[in-house]
Amino acid sequence: MVDVIVPFNVSHNAEAEAIDLLIEVQRLKKILELDSIDQKNYRRVCLYLIKTADFMSDPDDYEEILESAYEIFRKQKQYYDALRVALRMGNEDAIPDLLAECSEDKLMKKQMCLLLGRQRINHEVEGDDDEEELNELIGNEKLSEEFLKVAQDLDVMDPKTPEDIYKSHLAETGGFSRRRDAGGAQVDSARANLASTYVNAFVNAGFGQDKLMTPDNDWLYKNKDHGMMAASASLGLIQLWNVEEGLAQIDKFLYSSEDYVKAGAALAVGILSSGVRNDADPTLALLDEHIRGDSHVMKCASCTGLGIAYAGSAREDVMELLLPLVEQENSGPTTMLEVSLAGLALGMIYVGKCDDDVGGSIVQRLMEATDEELNHSHAKFLCLGLGLLFLGRMEKAEAMLEAIRTIEHKISKFAAIALETCAYAGSGNVLKVQEMLHQCAEHLTEEAEHQMAAVIGIGLITMGEDVGAEMALRSFDHLLHYCELPVKRAVPLALGALNVSNPDFSVIDQLSRLSHDPDAEISQNAIIAMGLCSAGTNNSRVAGLLRQLSEFYSKEAGHVFCVRIAQAMLHMGKGLLTLNPMHSDRMITSGPALGGILVLVYTCLDLKSTLLDKTHYLLYYLTCAMNPRMLITVNEDLSWRPVTVRVGQAVETVGQAGKPKTITGFQTHTTPVLISTKERAELGTEEVLSVSSILEGIVIVKDNPDYEPIESSS
Repeated sequence: MVDVIVPFNVSHNAEAEAIDLLIEVQRLKKILELDSIDQKNYRRVCLYLIKTADFMSDPDDYEEILESAYEIFRKQKQYYDALRVALRMGNEDAIPDLLAECSEDKLMKKQMCLLLGRQRINHEVEGDDDEEELNELIGNEKLSEEFLKVAQDLDVMDPKTPEDIYKSHLAETGGFSRRRDAGGAQVDSARANLASTYVNAFVNAGFGQDKLMTPDNDWLYKNKDHGMMAASASLGLIQLWNVEEGLAQIDKFLYSSEDYVKAGAALAVGILSSGVRNDADPTLALLDEHIRGDSHVMKCASCTGLGIAYAGSAREDVMELLLPLVEQENSGPTTMLEVSLAGLALGMIYVGKCDDDVGGSIVQRLMEATDEELNHSHAKFLCLGLGLLFLGRMEKAEAMLEAIRTIEHKISKFAAIALETCAYAGSGNVLKVQEMLHQCAEHLTEEAEHQMAAVIGIGLITMGEDVGAEMALRSFDHLLHYCELPVKRAVPLALGALNVSNPDFSVIDQLSRLSHDPDAEISQNAIIAMGLCSAGTNNSRVAGLLRQLSEFYSKEAGHVFCVRIAQAMLHMGKGLLTLNPMHSDRMITSGPALGGILVLVYTCLDLKSTLLDKTHYLLYYLTCAMNPRMLITVNEDLSWRPVTVRVGQAVETVGQAGKPKTITGFQTHTTPVLISTKERAELGTEEVLSVSSILEGIVIVKDNPDYEPIESSS
């Protein structure tokens, strides 16, 4: 029966029913044998398969569905789409095969390499005529150049100062407070300067010029200790992706007499080359000696620098440097911080790679650690490092979970949940969400860190899948009503992680209510979550809310710092960057990007000992998630070619009859244009064809051979 019904359905435009039937009878592989799938309907078939995969709870079914879509794309010679599916499955072995298969089509190959660069995949093309050019594209070597060209095109090159962001002249109480200052408590200015350092770095990220750090060294010495470190590290963020010029500027600080300035410069070298491959490999060369050195600050900075620079690259030479730090046994007061930061860096470098050596070492270290060490405020980053290794890898984390549960310390619960939620991140797995809700249902007031991890886990598991995300929002409402404080404190963070760079009206509303909560930690987390939701969007509503908050909390140094960090994220890269880890039409999640966001979220679980204390430089992990949110159309030689495109809200078209419109409420622009999280673009002209099926990032266009210009009736 099936063999009759399925071909009939497919040839009569009922692809969805055909696929449903095959899934029901568990014969999905039969779809590959059909002759009736051709260039007219393969897109609809594959779209339906990919969207159905979200609802498969069994890992084998999930794999099988995506595998089928991958094979259909390959048969239709749509190698770019096949690559997207392969990346969605985390199947990196398919990359060389796909590149080899489309050996004739050079444009397709370049477009695929651009996608690999966006996904931060460390792949070397070998034995190809254009291997140098292709490797440059995978290594993002042109990213800085293109980004700066867009900035010039949009006329936002002028550096901004933190005051341009705070706009304190708009504050309602401005005049009064200046007169009253003499009597009131003086706000800690070192912290205000530290906040300005971060705001300056984030706002001018990637622009290569600013008003504080690049002109002269005055600003550096207006900070002390860790503030100096943050200030010299901010140079790396300002020069982001521009390795050649950036190194020239940072170099002089590497030989400073101040340990903190040197440490900051080491961190800057790492930040600078985040996601960019350089043949000289400056980061490794410069940080190698400091990791082996004796200075504690230098070690912490170098670990973080390596973690940011090589995120997702799975480089063994970097692992061999960092493993001894994780395994060190002398128990000084500073040891556990080094161990945790090294473990976190390894997690970022091997994100989603399930590497046994790294995983084994971290678990071993957790088992051998003394109770005192596990009580250290940063021990949870060691657990996060372990979780990142298995990011999105589902059932592959089972063995590690068993090992962790044997640790006799309360951290074993936290580590287990961190690992499990990372493993199922973005899978939308309903059963896991239920387990996490079950964890939150216990009424604990002490030792409830694992509950906070579970709440964030709910946001993590449901991200990237719309139905689940909506249901999670309702669950968070219930948690706020019925749960104890620790759970409530994590809810704003989960809301932030669920809506990165997507300032949804209702979510911002909810966070704005929470930001006035009497509990200091809830309100601080809500403020940072507002920054995360609106990251890089310049959203005026959020900007207004944050300005009000900075007045409301003007006497609370901690809250003001959080507001400043949120403002820094809101205006990140002057609105040209995004933190959103999902790309390629929200189909693929970039591991390093999600990792960077998770580091921020986990620091917020305990703000007092991280961002508001000495390790505020963990904020720089967000660099791994920063990406330009622009769409550029280029010719075959990657020179700009402005084309008209329509940009509008993305519409779900899966399983609809006919040729439904994919966007609604569009505006017509000429590239380059900025695209926000929920938007999609399509070509507005028939004279060119795009090589990739998704218009995002850098897109290669070629002339349409069938195009006939409309003759103007004279």
